[in-house]
Amino acid sequence: MLSARFAQSSRLVASTSTAPAAAAAFHSSAVAHAKVKTRKEANIRSRDERARKEALNRPHVVLGYRPGDEAKWKNCDLAKILVTEKDIQNMAPIPDTVPDNAQEVVIPEFFNYGLKEKERERLFETLPVLTAEAHVKNVLATAGHLLPQEMVPVAENAQREGEAAQLYKAQLLARVVDLRNANARGIAYENRQRCVAAFSEPSKPNDTGRPEVQAAILTMRIRNVWDHLMASKKDIAGRRSLRTLVHQRAKVLKYLKRLDQDRYEAVLDRLGLEPGAVEGELTI
Repeated sequence: MLSARFAQSSRLVASTSTAPAAAAAFHSSAVAHAKVKTRKEANIRSRDERARKEALNRPHVVLGYRPGDEAKWKNCDLAKILVTEKDIQNMAPIPDTVPDNAQEVVIPEFFNYGLKEKERERLFETLPVLTAEAHVKNVLATAGHLLPQEMVPVAENAQREGEAAQLYKAQLLARVVDLRNANARGIAYENRQRCVAAFSEPSKPNDTGRPEVQAAILTMRIRNVWDHLMASKKDIAGRRSLRTLVHQRAKVLKYLKRLDQDRYEAVLDRLGLEPGAVEGELTI
């Protein structure tokens, strides 16, 4: 009986002696856990803040430059050759009628249907002169029975009539081929022609397969879709098209980077883009 009481008192002393130690151990582990949790939350906040700052300083995926650096686009080669609707609206309006007393053809600043300088020279300089000369020859052929001194006034009158008729026709043609008559598709066609001419090699003009040409055309299309989305923010199909175009441009430029690093860096400057806008993960 005495041994049983002694064993019971020993267990009681052991239980009372270990309880404070267990409580102290539990208390210290909770504090350590709280410190680890606080440090982890601080790291997460720091990481999120760094990501936010990097996102603010990263170039715009669509526009290609950092916020506040619009001059990079305005000063690039692509922006200088593109024709915008604003440029066309700033032109003088087309007169309703062609004046009868006009002395010269008013040639439009921008042509529709892809007409270039060579076609302009043929249509408004070479063709009217040849047609007027043909008219004089036809008149003289019908007046072959007249005397030589009588042919002179007839030829002069035919020359004046032919020139006046061709001047009137040239004025009508100039109104037809004016880019101010074109719609958005016509303006886009003209800009595509300009991109091909400006970004092709001098030794190989009209090279539509050249990566620089493809990147320029894609950038032009991206800018057009972006301007449209700024006015129509709920156009879901337009946003999908924008994502597709941005990734296509990045794919072309990454191929060019693998092909020739110098050409890649040169075309980025000409397009008004920064490397961060076409490299890495692109999120729109």
